[in-house]
Amino acid sequence: MEAKANLKYLRISPRKVKIVLDLIRGKDVGTATAILLQTPKAASEPVLKLLKSAAANAENNHQMDPEKLYVSACYANPGPIIKRIMPRAQGRAYRINKRTSHVTIVVSER
Repeated sequence: MEAKANLKYLRISPRKVKIVLDLIRGKDVGTATAILLQTPKAASEPVLKLLKSAAANAENNHQMDPEKLYVSACYANPGPIIKRIMPRAQGRAYRINKRTSHVTIVVSER
């Protein structure tokens, strides 16, 4: 049995979120929480909140033992890109892409 939690439209690029997700993939929930608390990345705070949500879903909706939970899968997919314009010299304009992510964490019981 597995429980999952989704976070949509996170305003951090998927490339940056994947770095944090690679740290916790396959770890048990207690260890993953400790890793995220000590990681100095912007994505670690929303990922920690999402991990707690997935663990709560497993405990409350699927009656899993919270001590046996581990992160079986976690991934970040690109969301919609917010496009902005940066004025440049001689009347030109450069595009600024503000990327978003859809993050999913799946926890299972060992």
